[in-house]
Amino acid sequence: MAAEEQPEQEEQPEQDETAKPVEPTGNPRRRLAVALWPPRLSRGQVVVATLLMVLGFALAVQVRSTNDHNQLRGARQEDLVRILDELDSRQQRLLQEKTQLEQSLAQLENSSNQAKEAQEQTRKKATELGVLAGTVRATGPGIVLTIDDPQRQVKADMLLDTLQELRAAGAEAIQINDVRVVAGTYFTDTDAGVQVDGKNVSAPFRFTVVGNPQDLTPALNIPGGVVRSLEKQQARATITQEQKVVVDALAAPTVPQYAKPAAK
Repeated sequence: MAAEEQPEQEEQPEQDETAKPVEPTGNPRRRLAVALWPPRLSRGQVVVATLLMVLGFALAVQVRSTNDHNQLRGARQEDLVRILDELDSRQQRLLQEKTQLEQSLAQLENSSNQAKEAQEQTRKKATELGVLAGTVRATGPGIVLTIDDPQRQVKADMLLDTLQELRAAGAEAIQINDVRVVAGTYFTDTDAGVQVDGKNVSAPFRFTVVGNPQDLTPALNIPGGVVRSLEKQQARATITQEQKVVVDALAAPTVPQYAKPAAK
């Protein structure tokens, strides 16, 4: 007899005896959290959610507006009159506040302008005082008096007389050679010649004077005045009237030792 053919048995994969079975998570809350987070939203779901939010906001605004209109429609005539009166009163208060603010602004601008004007006046006054004190250069119409003394006969007292005549005639700024004349200017005779405020000055003596030429010139030329006195000493005085002279010599500012400002 022919041997019976045995059906071929399928080979079973060998199981790894060392593999451990997967232990299911025992905590249901943890399984639920793992399933829900992170959320897996599609693009369509995001668009739909955004549209619903916008629609809800629009409905809320419409409902609020409708409620306000309904409240006004349902209000009594007395209530409406009271509301209008309150609105008018509020408008009046706002107008008053606006007027007050505008007035405050105008006052501030006026104060600012006054402060600027005061500062300008202060600077102008300081400049004028600086001209008188000899600490600021001066310019303007005036004369130039030149005294030639070939015989060296002009002394300190003659220069002082000349200065006094110029001051009496309205001179506002005076310079002798390179020395600025101030209130405390003094003249001294020395062996080397004449000194003005301790500085040597030599002939020709040049007086540069700011003032009205029509007043200064006659004051020097009066009979028996400065010009005639200089001529007696064989000195020659020349006066030149000019529309613009410059007194640029400066005096060092001094602090009074004893004089103090008096209280008003």
